[in-house]
Amino acid sequence: MVRRYAATNPRAVILVEGVSDRLALETLASRRRIALSAHGISVVSMDGAGNIGRYLELFGPHGSGLTISGLYDAAEEADIRRALERAGFGSVRTRADMNRFGFYACDADLEEELIRALGADAVLEVIEARGELGSFRTLQKQPEWRGRAVEQQLRRFLGNASRKIECAPLLIQALDLSSVPRPLDAVLAHSLAAIGAGLSPLKP
Repeated sequence: MVRRYAATNPRAVILVEGVSDRLALETLASRRRIALSAHGISVVSMDGAGNIGRYLELFGPHGSGLTISGLYDAAEEADIRRALERAGFGSVRTRADMNRFGFYACDADLEEELIRALGADAVLEVIEARGELGSFRTLQKQPEWRGRAVEQQLRRFLGNASRKIECAPLLIQALDLSSVPRPLDAVLAHSLAAIGAGLSPLKP
């Protein structure tokens, strides 16, 4: 099932894998003072990268012909690339080609990008503010996670389905806007440029 998109008269869509990615981009846009709906830009959660084909069919060159960009996890790159080619975007052989078409990879995923940008201490502060520091300490004591780098432990902890949705906007709020992960700013910039909005998401 294809989800309804937010903008009343959409000019562009940003396809993302899940709700946490959507909330992260919408929160970042708000912090950048970018009114996505006013510009006709909708961030659409696909409920998994495997569903991209139906969204490209709906919005792409053979559908409504909207400007399309996307944010995806690095592990999904080959599937996203093939889907773009099948949808009529042209040859997509390299990550540079992906970027040219407005698709940007998170290495390895949104959680890892945000942990790297914020630093472990700042992420722990967010977790503590949610009253979950004790739960995180419990995870650290589990045999399979004991002794691992705290960044790996945090990624596992934030990977919980409901937690990642709740924490994504909080982590974006905690970011210094000079340290935003490149894929998030780049996908916003691509959409704005493609519709001629003339705004730069890189300015705090």
